[in-house]
Amino acid sequence: MKKFALLAFSLVLALLCISAIKTENIQSNYSLEGVWEMEHQYIYENNEILDTIYNLNGYRQVKIYSKGKVMWSRYNPTDSNEWFGYGTYDVVDGVLEERLEYASNAMMKIVDTVQVFRFQLQLDKNTYSQISFDNDGKMYNSENYKRIE
Repeated sequence: MKKFALLAFSLVLALLCISAIKTENIQSNYSLEGVWEMEHQYIYENNEILDTIYNLNGYRQVKIYSKGKVMWSRYNPTDSNEWFGYGTYDVVDGVLEERLEYASNAMMKIVDTVQVFRFQLQLDKNTYSQISFDNDGKMYNSENYKRIE
């Protein structure tokens, strides 16, 4: 009986390991590596999409992810501030973390108070969303990107 229980336990453990490997391979088929442009933003209320904000009048935001580094730039013709940043990024368990090493003056004021920018990541082959949460753990905003390279 002990041999049967040990054999059954080993079989279950092996199946769990195979399942985990397959799940990891499916998730690793998609990568942030590349160049992305923001298409629009969602505004949430009670974790539901309330509104969509589209890029208008020449507004552009581009992010580049490569080998653990991130660089982004925003152009808004109605804003005289420059917006850009450079740093490192990690993706762990569906969470995107960005740490900026340097940035424009306007962004450095934010970096002084926020050391790590954390987002829930929803990643597909050619699109991704980085979702922000408020202090109560509710979604309030997402930036939605398409791959351009």
